[in-house]
Amino acid sequence: MYFKSKIRMEVHRYFIYLSYDGSNYHGWQIQPNGSSVQECLMDALKMFLRKEIEVVGAGRTDAGVHAKQMIAHFDFERKLDVDKVCDKLNRILPHDIAIHKVIEVNKEAHARFDATARTYQYYITTRKDPFRRNYAYRLYQSLDILKMNEAAQILFEFEDFTSFSKLHSDTRTNLCTIMQAEWTEVDEHTLVFTIQANRFLRNMVRAIVGTLIEVGRGKISLEEFRKIIEEQDRGLAGASVPGQALFLIAVEYPESIFNL
Repeated sequence: MYFKSKIRMEVHRYFIYLSYDGSNYHGWQIQPNGSSVQECLMDALKMFLRKEIEVVGAGRTDAGVHAKQMIAHFDFERKLDVDKVCDKLNRILPHDIAIHKVIEVNKEAHARFDATARTYQYYITTRKDPFRRNYAYRLYQSLDILKMNEAAQILFEFEDFTSFSKLHSDTRTNLCTIMQAEWTEVDEHTLVFTIQANRFLRNMVRAIVGTLIEVGRGKISLEEFRKIIEEQDRGLAGASVPGQALFLIAVEYPESIFNL
């Protein structure tokens, strides 16, 4: 008797490095009633590779939020010419999504769970500028940047950021480790807040920025800011700022995932 041997397909995992203007999307994650970046990327891969491809992102950006660097992974049952994949995807995808590189990684590597740090920036402008309306939050008064930076330093004292988390989210823990949090002046009309952490909660950056703005306006003192975090109550923190001024800047991984 002869038996057909089963050929085991070797699965290859690939990281996609991309950027996008989030103005026309309902965020990264696939939505039932709205266009998403994840859906566009999956459709482009399906068109090129001629099969359904699942894409997993490093995180979820909300509606209108942009990414200068997002990382996503997908699997395929044969080795791909990564330069060709990059070129073809850029030809297929809309003008507001760009692929910068595609690389093969360790088969166990995970774009979301293996990320060790994520960095966001939030832009504020005090000048009306029609060319920045989708990329900065317009304020009509000056802020005390020194006080805002003093308050930002208080963030390092804590790990539980329930006060800045979206209510009724599906997260298992509200613990995060913040490695950087500071305001800088880009020019006389522009401020940027840079924050880096090992992970972020839903709406966390926008809630922190909204609360720090209240500190900069003199409506919340440094001790009140500390108390807001200690109380772990979202209702005590400031309102979330609009998403269009928020950018995912970078996602970092351990070198080991790139060892094939």
